[in-house]
Amino acid sequence: MNGISLFRLYLLRALYVLVAVGLGIKVWPGIIHHEKPWELMEGVVQCMLAAFAVLSVLGLRYPLQMLPLLLWEMTWKSIWLLVVALPLWSSGHMDESTWATASACLLILIFPFGIPWRFVFEHYLKKPGDRFY
Repeated sequence: MNGISLFRLYLLRALYVLVAVGLGIKVWPGIIHHEKPWELMEGVVQCMLAAFAVLSVLGLRYPLQMLPLLLWEMTWKSIWLLVVALPLWSSGHMDESTWATASACLLILIFPFGIPWRFVFEHYLKKPGDRFY
C-alpha cells in the first residue's frame, strides 16, 4: 500500500505510545490539578506538552499521517541539545535542572530507529509541494 512494513508501523506506534504515556504521566496531572497560576512560559510549555500527548494518541491510529509530530519532537530536542545543553556542558556550567532536561531530551536517540526515512524523503523532500496560487 505505502511501502512501509507492518513492523515499521509498530515501531512508529511504539514511539507514539512512549510520548503519550510519558507526557500523560508527567504533564497531565499538573494540567488537571494545578493549584496556583502558572507563570507565562511555564503555562505555555505545559499546555504545548499536553497537546503533544493528545496528538501522539492520534499517531497510534495514523502513524504515517502524524509523522511530522515525531519529526518536530526530534528536531526541537536536537536543537536544544546543540544550542543550550552542549555549550553549558562544555563550559562546565550545567546545573541539576539542565541535566534533567538534557537527559529527557537524549531519549530522541531512539527516534531515528523508528522513523521510516525513505518515506520521509519521498513524501516531504522529493514530492512536489502544494501550489502557492
